Amino acid sequence: MFNKFDVLETIDMIEKEHLDIRTVTMGISLLPCIRESAEKTASAVYDRVCGKAKDLVKTAEALSAEYGIPIVNKRVSVTPVSLVTAAFPEQSALVGMALDKAASELGIDFLGGYSALVHKGTADYEEAFLRTIPQTLAQTQRLCSSVNVGSSKSGINMDAVKQMGEIICQTAKLTGKEDGKGCAKLVVFCNAVEDNPFMAGAFHGAGEADTVINVGVSGPGVVQHALKFIPDADLTDAAETIKRTAFKITRAGQLIAKEAAKRLNARFGIVDLSLAPTPARGDSVAHILEELGLEVVGGHGTTAALAMLNDAVKKGGVMASSRVGGLSGAFIPVSEDIGMIESAEAGKITIDKLEAMTCVCSVGLDMIAIPGDTPPTTVSAIIADEAAIGMVNNKTTAVRVIPAYGKKVGDQVSFGGLLGRAPVMPVHTGDASKFIGRGGSIPAPIHSFKN
Repeated sequence: MFNKFDVLETIDMIEKEHLDIRTVTMGISLLPCIRESAEKTASAVYDRVCGKAKDLVKTAEALSAEYGIPIVNKRVSVTPVSLVTAAFPEQSALVGMALDKAASELGIDFLGGYSALVHKGTADYEEAFLRTIPQTLAQTQRLCSSVNVGSSKSGINMDAVKQMGEIICQTAKLTGKEDGKGCAKLVVFCNAVEDNPFMAGAFHGAGEADTVINVGVSGPGVVQHALKFIPDADLTDAAETIKRTAFKITRAGQLIAKEAAKRLNARFGIVDLSLAPTPARGDSVAHILEELGLEVVGGHGTTAALAMLNDAVKKGGVMASSRVGGLSGAFIPVSEDIGMIESAEAGKITIDKLEAMTCVCSVGLDMIAIPGDTPPTTVSAIIADEAAIGMVNNKTTAVRVIPAYGKKVGDQVSFGGLLGRAPVMPVHTGDASKFIGRGGSIPAPIHSFKN
């Protein structure tokens, strides 16, 4: 039961510390929409999404008003489109356009699932589907795409890694007038999960129920504020404070998730415990790490502080929800975190340090702008490095980099809203083309054989 102090504390979290429900995401299966042609399938997809999600925005706004908790995003995720369009992959864009149209008409912020799962191999229809990604993202506004190229069980599909480097660079060029914004809607995974409510990587897994509600709760500002009250505490006590705070944040998410599922006649899926930052001051994961005692994020000690934060968030949140899933941890996107932006602008954090940090957090190299003339093979090598971290450590990792077409190190890209802004960061200039050109696959690690 809540007492009056709990209520007052929650009000403070919302009004002063940026507590919010970052997203209510409805997952919808598109498998019943498969027809004999691309045109008929696209029509069925549009009708199904509009039918299932017609009350999503209205319900989220009603819940926000009733409980006084801001719900920032209303999103939809769908079955990986490559599975739906397997009979006519070259025309997959028709389904993508139908999804984008449905999202626009319903007031959905983003719709995820223009996706393919090629971690063990790429079928002919999937190769054809992947080639449609750049143009489709360039022609849509709310559609998001993801590709899973590896897993701890199957290894890394290096042929797909090579292709994704090329696709990212093509997407950046096609959306160059928007600073490569198409790449902000495209993520490459290792160990992708089926119940992720966050974009750009959300898709509705084949093992999910027909219609599901997944919720992502975010409160970096709440955690930072809690740590301000214990400036001299040791790290054991700091971890305990983070755990207690994460519990309170997650309870709010559980409440909204179950009520939203009930009202929308959908199954309650999961609450994602992730601390997802925004470009707003007071809502930064980087500033939490600095509150723990770092002079600046990116310096020595950053990875250790992030590991503690990530673990404490999970331990505190897991007891507060009947179903925890998604990615659940601390996100470190550069362009979406004011502390990360400022550290990158000052040259205090590098891609190498960010890669080290991804070993202990969710999810990977995220929203990083790189020079527009970066070769596709270098992008592929970045993907391979991050996928290897995920594969060996049995965790989800991802790459969402934005080659800033026509821009160089030190220039700025800006996307607005939650996508934020970022300085163009340097990448290593060593040639990886021979390594990437070998193709094939990197075998799964020995610890993957657990059957």
